[in-house]
Amino acid sequence: MTKWYQLDIDHVEQRFDVTIQKGLKEKQVKERQKKFGYNVMEAEKKVSKWLLFLKQFQDFMVIVLLAATLIAGLLGEYIDAIAIMVIVLINGFIGFFQEQKAEQSLEKLKELAAPIAKVLRNGEWESIPSQELVVGDVVKIMSGDRIPADIRIAKSNSLETEESTLTGESLPVAKHASAISRNDIDVQDQSNMCFKGTLATRGSAIGIVVGSGMNTVMGQIASLMSTTKKVITPLERKLAELGKILIFVALFLTLLVVVVGIYQGHPMYNMFLAGVSLAVAAIPEGLPAIVTVALSLGVQRMIRKKAIVRKLSSVETLGTASVICSDKTGTMTENQMTVKELFVNDNLLTVSGDGYDVVGDFYDNSKKIDERYPHLSEMLLYGMLCNNASLRVKKGSYYIEGDPTDGALIVAARKRGLEQKLHEDFVILKEIPFDSDRKRMTVIVENKEGERFLITKGAPDVLLPRFSHMLVNNNKTLMKERDFQRVEQAIDNMAEKALRTIAIGIKPISKNIDIDTGILEKELTFLGIYGMIDPPRKEVKTAIAECRQAGIKTVMITGDHVKTARAIANNLNMLPEDGLVLEGHQLNRMSDHELRDVIENVYVFARVTPKHKLKIVEAFQERGHVVAMTGDGVNDAPAIKASDIGISMGISGTDVTKEASSLVLMDDNFATIRSAIQEGRNIYENIRKFIRYLLSSNVGEILVMLFAMLLGMPLPLVPVQILWVNLVTDGLPAMALGLDQPEEDVMKRGPRNPREGVFSRGLGYKIISRGILIGLVTLIAFLVTYQNNPDNLTISRTVAFTTLVMAQLIHVFDCRSDHSVFHRNPFENKWLVLAVISSVLLLLVVIYWVPLQPIFHTTFLGIREWLLIIGLSAIPTVLFGFTKK
Repeated sequence: MTKWYQLDIDHVEQRFDVTIQKGLKEKQVKERQKKFGYNVMEAEKKVSKWLLFLKQFQDFMVIVLLAATLIAGLLGEYIDAIAIMVIVLINGFIGFFQEQKAEQSLEKLKELAAPIAKVLRNGEWESIPSQELVVGDVVKIMSGDRIPADIRIAKSNSLETEESTLTGESLPVAKHASAISRNDIDVQDQSNMCFKGTLATRGSAIGIVVGSGMNTVMGQIASLMSTTKKVITPLERKLAELGKILIFVALFLTLLVVVVGIYQGHPMYNMFLAGVSLAVAAIPEGLPAIVTVALSLGVQRMIRKKAIVRKLSSVETLGTASVICSDKTGTMTENQMTVKELFVNDNLLTVSGDGYDVVGDFYDNSKKIDERYPHLSEMLLYGMLCNNASLRVKKGSYYIEGDPTDGALIVAARKRGLEQKLHEDFVILKEIPFDSDRKRMTVIVENKEGERFLITKGAPDVLLPRFSHMLVNNNKTLMKERDFQRVEQAIDNMAEKALRTIAIGIKPISKNIDIDTGILEKELTFLGIYGMIDPPRKEVKTAIAECRQAGIKTVMITGDHVKTARAIANNLNMLPEDGLVLEGHQLNRMSDHELRDVIENVYVFARVTPKHKLKIVEAFQERGHVVAMTGDGVNDAPAIKASDIGISMGISGTDVTKEASSLVLMDDNFATIRSAIQEGRNIYENIRKFIRYLLSSNVGEILVMLFAMLLGMPLPLVPVQILWVNLVTDGLPAMALGLDQPEEDVMKRGPRNPREGVFSRGLGYKIISRGILIGLVTLIAFLVTYQNNPDNLTISRTVAFTTLVMAQLIHVFDCRSDHSVFHRNPFENKWLVLAVISSVLLLLVVIYWVPLQPIFHTTFLGIREWLLIIGLSAIPTVLFGFTKK
């Protein structure tokens, strides 16, 4: 096995036929993917489709039914035995396809949630799913990234990685690019290597992939041990517990039906088979499968709305959210920072042009300035050098690869005619990346003449105390108190216009000064202030208003200046007149108790660090709120993990933040959060709908048999009819309910109480009341027909069977709303309409197709019977249709 840590980077490049300046060519990538496969761990062996199909028949009641079917066959009841066997097989196929659908949905989720790698191919940096990496790929690693493969570092800018997943050592490891001559050293000592699955905690680096997939250190560990743990959601756990209770209740009632039937003189065999069939129909064994399918279908709808659900449990939690703590930049705004003003040469300039278009001009009091204006080009050039972004063109449009703020500086420089290729005239000797604690970025560069400069850009309040001189009219002068006041006034004026401000300064450095010392960022020369704006997204104002209507409070959290934050908040109509704005320094002085007392009135947190986010989340939670928290940086992960619904950014978010989150926004858009909450509420409501439908139908089936037994009547339904109802009438419409669109008022209600039970809000009453009525009208239909045709039990059972089916199919439309059947357009859910039509057609087939009549114990029905059936079956829905209960 090659010891990559011993090789110089030149040798690594030769081995893989690649350079770190250009990366691999597309042809090389395809060849290596074909030869080595994808950069993924070997998945656990999946259960074969045959075993998955056989699993559908493991249920105890199904096994009992199959045994009863065998007995029926031995006793010569071949038609009943074959019919029941066919129904059981069809039911098994339905369960099999449901599980397949759920598994495919979850697999698709895993693909969408795959980490992203920044890779250099054909000389262009691009972001790809990490599974598409191949050996020889040149990748860029930034702070917060999850390392996508085993990588030999070629360039390191203060990179540190946390490797506890491999070594158990929690302290970060400093990385470098030099070859290590020692032999046979352990993973934790290979400090010029990065390993798949570890985390970059500081700095940045460029390296070459030397191991992918199972040919990584992580892959070697994974091959030794493979464990699979199925995670069930709280809702599924609740329903599993509910299922156990329902089994006992259903078995008790079924046993009661059997005992009463035998006592009334019915043959023991007939009652046993009827009892088993009734138990199979009454026990909602398909409920967990339908819930899983409903969740995964809902998740697929969320994906189409640009939200990836990483944890199914978050789907139901979304419906309970009462506070959304959201980043401003990129989430509430366009994430296309544009420089609109510049304070340079002791003067305020304005800049035309919006977004990432490089066309624009510079004005001094509405007068266009020329290329001779002092210090403007120097300021813009140094802004390009102290920068990690790149301006790219795709399909005729410019876009930024990297941080939007850095991108805005590049676009401003391009408007001045400065090209990014000017980078080639400078060598970056050292970079101290921006982080949220330092609030600045510094690079040390050397030009072609050998002159060295330190360039620092960052938050003005952090950098102003570090300035000692300034450039004015081609002169370097000492900054006096009035100079600082003019700069501060310019910053305030920009902030009043909701402009984000960035200060920039330089410092010449002698070659004999150690550039690794940490005290160079002082006595800087002030170049200027950038004033830029990231305009609010057009759809966010409406989304915030809808969230407010839904009882959800929106809170903006930003590192920006308080005036900028307030201006954006007012622009979005999210800050009431009496709403408070808190700054980070105020949070530092407040105790947890003091923050908890005022937090209900706070709508904006400005100048905060990621450490403050955790404090904010906990304060809201202590007030009883269910909190959704957004974030993108590695330091946001603790707050995201502590929140009830962690939301990470799909575009700007780091891999570690995504892994800590429950939801990933593919478009980094606040409006997507609102859509996800609406979908989360709808999924939960849809689950309640088919619980209501299934259980009320099951109650009706049991009660019609029980009432008949208590009255000493013949069996209204035979076993094969009961099983048919369970298969066709219960299954298809219940699934279609899981596809129902949200009600108009779903975002006009308050958040659901997370401690709310499945049967809350009157659901238990609706199930029992509708179930009793369905059972009663079916029994009445049977009694009326039986009294008129005492010698023809088949027609009475056909009428009872048809009434039960029609009552359930009409009732399913009542289940679509908590209000009444008339509250919603019955044709709105086309899948439900198709399911009902299919069920009715299948019903007509078993009634009127002569070959099936002896199997299902049915016979022809006339107009009079159909009038009785329609009239009675509509009663449960119409009777309650005028009430909300």
